Amino acid sequence: MTDGVDVASPMTHHGPPPDRPKIQVVPVRGLPVVAIAVIFVTVAIAGNWKWALMFSHVVGGGLWTAIDLFVGLVVGPILGRLSIPARAEFSARFMPKMVIIMPTVVMMTLATGFQIARKLGNLSAGSPNHAWLITSFCVVGVMAVIALGILEPANIAVLYEMNKPVPNGERIGRLMNRFIYTAGITGIMQIATLVIMTRVATQ
Repeated sequence: MTDGVDVASPMTHHGPPPDRPKIQVVPVRGLPVVAIAVIFVTVAIAGNWKWALMFSHVVGGGLWTAIDLFVGLVVGPILGRLSIPARAEFSARFMPKMVIIMPTVVMMTLATGFQIARKLGNLSAGSPNHAWLITSFCVVGVMAVIALGILEPANIAVLYEMNKPVPNGERIGRLMNRFIYTAGITGIMQIATLVIMTRVATQ
């Protein structure tokens, strides 16, 4: 593969690059769904609404786990074998959705998880689940830093690079690898959270 390949086409062309539709970095149509999720979680926490807290935590955690495992262990190996133009075509449709999905599910999981732990008394040093909760906070904290501090910036950087008149294919490839590897790491760490959560639930 050559450096700086035009990801819009697998063939080299002469003259000015062809017009390509701009990729919407943040899909505006998905923002109302994000707003609903934020409002729902806020109301659940403010009112100590047990069912809503548990619903948000289970749904958020389940989606976070499933997405990480699927992207890291299924999408990643497939994407790694595709050509740069094929990766770009996939990324143009997949990455914008991840820009709003990942922060939303992370917010739902962490905010409601802490409230549930506080409400059930698991944060108390005398609770039999205290040590498990502290371990869970450490694991989930690392995953959140990876997801929001490494994975998400790599995602956005890919989209900005693809919106340039002549995208740098090599740079997109590196950023995609970073995205896939970090998703794989958090996917493996999610297994630890599943062990911890099932242990707490059966204590």
